[in-house]
Amino acid sequence: SGYAQHGHGKEALQLVEKMQQEGLTLDHFTFIGVLSACNHVGLLDEGCYYFNSMHCDHNISPAGAHYTCMVDLLGRAGWLDDAEDFVKKMTIQPAAVVLMALLGACRVHGNVELAKHTAECLLELEPQNAAAFVLLSN
Repeated sequence: SGYAQHGHGKEALQLVEKMQQEGLTLDHFTFIGVLSACNHVGLLDEGCYYFNSMHCDHNISPAGAHYTCMVDLLGRAGWLDDAEDFVKKMTIQPAAVVLMALLGACRVHGNVELAKHTAECLLELEPQNAAAFVLLSN
């Protein structure tokens, strides 16, 4: 996580690979750090790989923070349709923070229609959440 926050995402991934080579077990916290690292430096392919590996190779079910990282990663890359599909296919109810990540990406990439739909979903989930109105107005 520290590597990622300072723009050294590849180093973070190298550290994870070294941990695996040493026989250490990766847990859901490790994957949050890995996905955050990928997100901070735009490593889309690597993020997708580790998200899938989490379940397939490590038998870890994704939690809200994992989903949020992935939606943010896809959104930052401009893959808004994929981010929307990802949200629709989540195995848990999307939390407000997941929808906020998608809404923020819509704002950055100028996708007004998806932003409106996402804001509606967010307001259904949390009617008191003013952030949806603020992001939508910008």
